[in-house]
Amino acid sequence: AGHPPLRGRSDPMKLPPRDANAYFAKPDPTKTGLLIYGGDAMRVALKRQTFLKNLLGPNAEEEMRLTRIQAADLRRDAPMLLDAIKAVGFFPGPRAAFVEDANDNIAKILTDALADWQPGDAQIVVSAGDLKKTSKVLKAFEAHKNAFATPIYDNPPDRAEIERVLAEAKLSPEADAMGALSELARVLDPGDFRQMVDKITLYKIGDAGPLTAEDVANCAPTSTEAEVDDILHVVAEARAGDIGPVMAKLQAQGVNAVTLIIMATRHFRTLYRIASNPGGQIWGVRDRDRAMRQAKNWGAAKLETALTVLTDTDLTLRSAGQHAPTMALVERAFIRLAMLGAQR
Repeated sequence: AGHPPLRGRSDPMKLPPRDANAYFAKPDPTKTGLLIYGGDAMRVALKRQTFLKNLLGPNAEEEMRLTRIQAADLRRDAPMLLDAIKAVGFFPGPRAAFVEDANDNIAKILTDALADWQPGDAQIVVSAGDLKKTSKVLKAFEAHKNAFATPIYDNPPDRAEIERVLAEAKLSPEADAMGALSELARVLDPGDFRQMVDKITLYKIGDAGPLTAEDVANCAPTSTEAEVDDILHVVAEARAGDIGPVMAKLQAQGVNAVTLIIMATRHFRTLYRIASNPGGQIWGVRDRDRAMRQAKNWGAAKLETALTVLTDTDLTLRSAGQHAPTMALVERAFIRLAMLGAQR
């Protein structure tokens, strides 16, 4: 009771995207688990963060009600998931065991954990990349009577999703501002879009008026993107020897490490979309022909690896101490990518 109705579903354990946002906003703590999967790692991560925050509340990490498990670690130590869902915490409230980057190598472990789950256990939350219909992980969740599986597609955020993001930030847009945001949502990576909304929120502190198109323009990504294009193409075209000089130039211009990794992730995600769907729509690219050549040279499989490298680097940057050599971390990741791109 009290949870949003999930309408029009022939199979109750498949949670279609049209129902997923409502469920993520108000999760059911009595469910056994949830599988969130899709080709865009950042979109999957954002949805998973929303779900866990709404399921567990803001203090789950501090109260040790959330256990994080990497799929690779779980493969080496199968009992750790069952231990996590059965463990009784010191703090009251819902608990979850989150398994990241799941694949069929751990399908049996997940299936067994779903079967052993009892009311009162921690909810099993799993994220994964693209899964085929034949995936054992997908089948495990779809076949379970008390668990959900939902795909996250690469479509730009629709108006309703943009309105939800703005409502969370307590921003009220004028019509022109909403139009500008809708246009930016079509060309920006979802993580970049969320970061821009965070920037707008800070910009509007002390200003109780509605969000205007001018406010959006003042906070939108700037010409830094054009300057960063050089390094993105150097990396995507596997010119490892050129990375050092271009990075030095960008650092001298004041470009920061987080901006570089965000824009590199966006570029490689675009290449992955092109490689995975030849002939499909391409948006957010200045030089389409160059991007298509890069995507063809890389291929979808290597681009998946590249996105993993970038996501890992992004997480390292965000958790690094204030004095960590962040530009060196990014340069090392870029060199690794260029060497990967050169492999045939």
